[in-house]
Amino acid sequence: MTMKKIAIYGKGGIGKSTTVSNIAAAYDNSTFVIGCDPKADTTRTLVGERIPTILDTLRENNNPELEEIVYKGFNNTTCVESGGPEPGVGCAGRGVIVAMKLLDKIGAFSDDPDLVIYDVLGDVVCGGFSVPLREEYADEVYIVTSGEYMSLYAANNIAKGIEKLKGNLGGIICNCRNVKDEVEIVTEFASLINSRVIGIIPRSDLVQKSEYKAQTVIESFPESEQTSIYKKLVEDILATNSFTTPTPLESDEFEKFFYSYV
Repeated sequence: MTMKKIAIYGKGGIGKSTTVSNIAAAYDNSTFVIGCDPKADTTRTLVGERIPTILDTLRENNNPELEEIVYKGFNNTTCVESGGPEPGVGCAGRGVIVAMKLLDKIGAFSDDPDLVIYDVLGDVVCGGFSVPLREEYADEVYIVTSGEYMSLYAANNIAKGIEKLKGNLGGIICNCRNVKDEVEIVTEFASLINSRVIGIIPRSDLVQKSEYKAQTVIESFPESEQTSIYKKLVEDILATNSFTTPTPLESDEFEKFFYSYV
């Protein structure tokens, strides 16, 4: 199997990291998860605790070994967190740039994992946060959104970044927040930006129950319907071989689209 390298973008707090960790846990072959969000919480439920970030490690050691930044997680996952500066100090995207350079330098990909997932903050697709696409670390992109205004607004901005960087958009993941007409809203949005909905994740209290234990839903509730949904999502992502260049909406088009549902 050829290594599949994907980047998952989404507004902060939309459930992007939860989605990443659960699809990684749902995949039974080797998976490398790279957290590119300054919150550094992508891999907590895979490893069972927060792991030291690359930036934190570099503050103490300029030449770390592979085992100082790479950690093993649930179900054959390998986990890394890029990290970020202290709040209010420096560029939050810097951690992504530094992390990618270091991972290349120390041969972090030498084991050739089957699936590489970058979890990327998508409120603004610029600077360090564009690195997985700009430097071609990721071959395809998926956007996580709900049917809420700010989440869709961020998704549209992410689509603008993907278009500018000539990235391959594989689809939209609807992480439901129980908004009225949510699936219909997200489905129409996907169509308007020349994409499709590749997965619908219903809201479930199993997510929070699992995260209280620092576990994924896959580990805590392996027989649940929610686990089946994550497994189906990763299967559909792996099977994707058709991509689009998004056609993001202009501001007035976006407002007209969204408020047609109000």
